[in-house]
Amino acid sequence: MPDLPERLYDAYVFDLDGTIYLGEEFLPGAERLVRELRRREIPVRFLSNNPTKDPAQYAEKLDRLGLPTPVDEIANTVVVMVRWLLEHHPGKTVYPIAEEPLVRALAEAGIAMSEDPAEIDIVIASYDRAFEYRKLQIAFDAIWFHQRAILVTTNPDRYCPFPGGRGEPDAAAIVAAIEACTGATLAKNVGKPDPDMLTAALAGVDVDPRRAMMIGDRLGTDIQMAVNTQMSSTLVLTGDSTRAEAEALPAANQPTFILERVDHLIPAPLRAELGWTD
Repeated sequence: MPDLPERLYDAYVFDLDGTIYLGEEFLPGAERLVRELRRREIPVRFLSNNPTKDPAQYAEKLDRLGLPTPVDEIANTVVVMVRWLLEHHPGKTVYPIAEEPLVRALAEAGIAMSEDPAEIDIVIASYDRAFEYRKLQIAFDAIWFHQRAILVTTNPDRYCPFPGGRGEPDAAAIVAAIEACTGATLAKNVGKPDPDMLTAALAGVDVDPRRAMMIGDRLGTDIQMAVNTQMSSTLVLTGDSTRAEAEALPAANQPTFILERVDHLIPAPLRAELGWTD
């Protein structure tokens, strides 16, 4: 794979956690990169698998950190899950094992919700820091006892990275608990690497995805989504995945570039013109 990008792309789609920021701080070079792309009027979009915030909350965070961003430039699994349910399962009743942003979005979309296993058609396993045995029992009864519900998830992430190398169990842990007790198999993941996420990210942007760039810190989600959609990709080594893991993949599944810093997406001659020395 090439060492560094040699040109600018027509649009850039960035993961957030572990790519643009970690905790309450921008990662090195992220802020100046986004500002420079915007100055050049190159579309920038943000895409997250984290369903514990909705796009408005992500916009508020970016504003607070000093990078004002319109809500319509951000998409995440809250948005995509609601769209997928409305398109593919209209009129169905769901049981969300989820936090308030997703529950609120489902209610605002008019999607019926219930905790009665005899009424539940779809169990949504999401990143839920209030997960408890009661919720697992409801899911178990809806799927195993009543034999009526399917299991879907907002995202396949094992954990959410935190500053200092820590993290929190993510939606994959809840999916695993439900699969283990019910014997069910996950029917749908709407998060990265599902191509629906890219559709959501580039909504309203008239750009061929093959001339755009996906940037993220996770091989199995960010980079695999790019592979699935024939999109160029960059793995930044500021979050989950490592260079060794990337280079161990089959060539077809490797990222286009691997960078230590996200602002090295700007080709070296342009960085020199801008006076960026690091």
